[in-house]
Amino acid sequence: MSISPPLAPFLVPRHIAIIMDGNNRYGKANDLGKGEGHVAGKDALDPIVEYCLDAGIEVLTVFAFSSENWQRPPSEVALLMHLLALTINQQMPRMQKYRIRLRFVGDRSQLTADLQELMADAEAKTAHFDAMSLVIAISYSGQWDIAHAAQQLAQQVQEGQLRAEDIDKNMLGQYVQLADEPAVDMLIRTGGEYRLSNFLLWQSAYAELFFTQTLWPNFETAELKAMVADFCQRQRRFGKTSEQIETQTS
Repeated sequence: MSISPPLAPFLVPRHIAIIMDGNNRYGKANDLGKGEGHVAGKDALDPIVEYCLDAGIEVLTVFAFSSENWQRPPSEVALLMHLLALTINQQMPRMQKYRIRLRFVGDRSQLTADLQELMADAEAKTAHFDAMSLVIAISYSGQWDIAHAAQQLAQQVQEGQLRAEDIDKNMLGQYVQLADEPAVDMLIRTGGEYRLSNFLLWQSAYAELFFTQTLWPNFETAELKAMVADFCQRQRRFGKTSEQIETQTS
């Protein structure tokens, strides 16, 4: 499926975020072995990244593992951590070939030292790439993100470097994860659920929301293209009226 006519560059979302849901259900529906749904989900990411790169998307952020996912069975957590390490190793040649910056967001304190080292090394080796950014959210929650930002500001107040009354949303926004990237324009959730699951709450304040019944391993570029085309038809008002927006764009 292709988009026709071509999308105007200024209409294309700068930042797409995806909650990759439905791996376990995909595995059960296809009689796969335990954990094989997650393996299929890992393989589904590559064509999505390629589409975003070709379409001029600046940032793609994917939700790989939430803070709440630590409550899952230890065997499943271990598999997900293994798949994350495998993904990093497999993605590095692609990141270097296409000059894609690889980043990670989340609380790394619960991750193993080896995995933290692997993540840091991947970030360092791709930090200068500017074709696009692929961000993997691991051990992440939006509430943790905002609380972590607040803690950093509170520490500055305690040390006398900052006055509490000087803190506003703009300042707080400088301390959340991905503060140096564009805000989320499109937030997609696969798998038929209709919730944000604590994902990029601050960054997605004005995101256009898209939900699909498609399980993540079955999510293909054709469906993403259709969503982007839909996005380009939406009027984003950011609190203003339609008349104000139309006057600005005329």
